[in-house]
Amino acid sequence: MKNRSTRKVIAGLLMSVVVLLSACSSGGSGSSSEQDGKPTIKIGSKTFTEQYVLGELYAQALEEKGFKVDRKLNLGDTLVVFEALKNGEVDLYPEYSGTSYMEILKEDPSKELTSEFVYDTVKKKYKENWDIDTLEQTPFNNTYVLVTSDAIAKKHGLQTLSDVAMKAPELNFGMVPAFAERDDGLPGLKKKYGGFEFKSSKLFDFGLKYQALSSGQVDVTVGTGTDGQIAAYKLVVLKDDKGLWPPYHVAPQIRGELLKAYPEIGDIINGIDKLLTDEVMSGLNWEVEGDKKREPKDVAREFLKEHGIVK
Repeated sequence: MKNRSTRKVIAGLLMSVVVLLSACSSGGSGSSSEQDGKPTIKIGSKTFTEQYVLGELYAQALEEKGFKVDRKLNLGDTLVVFEALKNGEVDLYPEYSGTSYMEILKEDPSKELTSEFVYDTVKKKYKENWDIDTLEQTPFNNTYVLVTSDAIAKKHGLQTLSDVAMKAPELNFGMVPAFAERDDGLPGLKKKYGGFEFKSSKLFDFGLKYQALSSGQVDVTVGTGTDGQIAAYKLVVLKDDKGLWPPYHVAPQIRGELLKAYPEIGDIINGIDKLLTDEVMSGLNWEVEGDKKREPKDVAREFLKEHGIVK
């Protein structure tokens, strides 16, 4: 009787060991994608065209390599997406080096801000502070610009931001979300140049600012270097003659834990980003925002196919 009880105990223990080993080999309570050997990657983005296109480029390329992707595009402004990355709500997103440098790190904008210096500072401090890795930066520089029409530029003698600062009381200004609060937005312009007290300032969605300029609602608006409308509408870019704005290359941010476990994610995204020059990114944006009004996912898919990244 005693031997039979002992055998039952041993059998029970053996069964427990088998169950435990099975759970370990299957990843325990992990997701189905983790059980298959690759995690689901949560990709975030901000709320404008270029971010949607970049998010789709990364997502589709990762899917091609067997990763599952949870798209969290259109999350919000910089601080919203950055907090989501820190909290693990997203795993990676396309960020701009100058934005990281000035808006997140609050670094000194008075230094000589070369692309290499800004990138190296961001890469070092993001890793130290939050274990966030910074992937390679793109060739394109999507720096802030102020733009106007050729007619307004000639009427008011506008060539530089110093000119705008002086003539601002005669001009209606078109802003985008957060520009009135950012250190590299209107406060930075006032501090660097003085003036910039416009006749009126109106807030527009990113997709509507150029319509406001072309329809005469505003005389000057804020844009970015890779906006397709600048070339398409033959707009005048006003020179940042005192050097307020740092470089704004896209340098994607990714959770350090994830990149350490799956370094191929960095390789995939770096392979895409090295293809993105000013001209290429401007063209991709214009495919979405121009007359064709194409979906970002379709524009991204076509680009990736052209370069043999997806089938």
